Amino acid sequence: MENTSLQQQLLEAGVHFGHLKKKWNPKMLPYIFAEKKGIHIIDLNKTVEGLQESAAALKAIARSGKKIMFVATKKQAKEIVSDCAQRVNMPFVTERWLGGMLTNFNTVRKSVKKMQSIEKMLADGSAESLTKKEKLTLTRDKEKMEKVLGGIAQISRVPAALFMVDIGHEHIALAEARKLGISTFGMVDTNCDPNKIDFAIPANDDATKSIAIIVNYLTAAIAEGLQERQANKDEDENSDTEESAEAKAARFEAKQDGSDDRNKRGGGKGIAAQPKRRVAGPGQGGRRPAGSGGGAR
Repeated sequence: MENTSLQQQLLEAGVHFGHLKKKWNPKMLPYIFAEKKGIHIIDLNKTVEGLQESAAALKAIARSGKKIMFVATKKQAKEIVSDCAQRVNMPFVTERWLGGMLTNFNTVRKSVKKMQSIEKMLADGSAESLTKKEKLTLTRDKEKMEKVLGGIAQISRVPAALFMVDIGHEHIALAEARKLGISTFGMVDTNCDPNKIDFAIPANDDATKSIAIIVNYLTAAIAEGLQERQANKDEDENSDTEESAEAKAARFEAKQDGSDDRNKRGGGKGIAAQPKRRVAGPGQGGRRPAGSGGGAR
């Protein structure tokens, strides 16, 4: 029933509409259901399979505490993707993919730190000593960098996975991810090669409704993974607290037992340690008794 309702939602959102037949990629043949008026129709059964498989994998990645980067520089997908990524606190790129954003990550991080330092200068008033022109230049630089780098400002390492709305449009990001061995997820239309990514979701990547339903479904799965991670952390903290209390009690008892044993041992030694007074016997020091020794000659 769940699959049927999901298929109905996908159908209403127009996820099944592909590109014109003349623009198709032959490798998408397994995902095409039929052709209607020169347009390929995507098999929604395949879409549901790909969507659920991708959601399960993304949920596992989120549960492990790793980051998933959302990439969508197409006009109709920018706002949807940025909202969903911010909802689950994940990095995103919706303006322009900078060449080397993954393969040259250290250099990109330097640009992010520069942007953050300018923000700090403008916020704490240290830029007040600058001239009006210099301050204006700083503000413009900050806005320009924030537009491109604002979505990745909080990550300190390369993400574990990449989700793309259109793998053909985001071919540079896809190439960098494949070079670094990063897991790739994406919406694949009938004009793309599904073999280029790890998890393909055959779907219409041009319609706003289609993009929204796919991205929101995956975001909900990521949110579930994050909730499970938080619940596990809370359970671990509670168990650690209980264990520490029990450990303290056990240490206290062991300490008491140890002190009792030492007292017992100490008492026994005190009695045994008293030296016995030696009584001088015959021939053991002192005077010899009369009559002992050699007789008269």
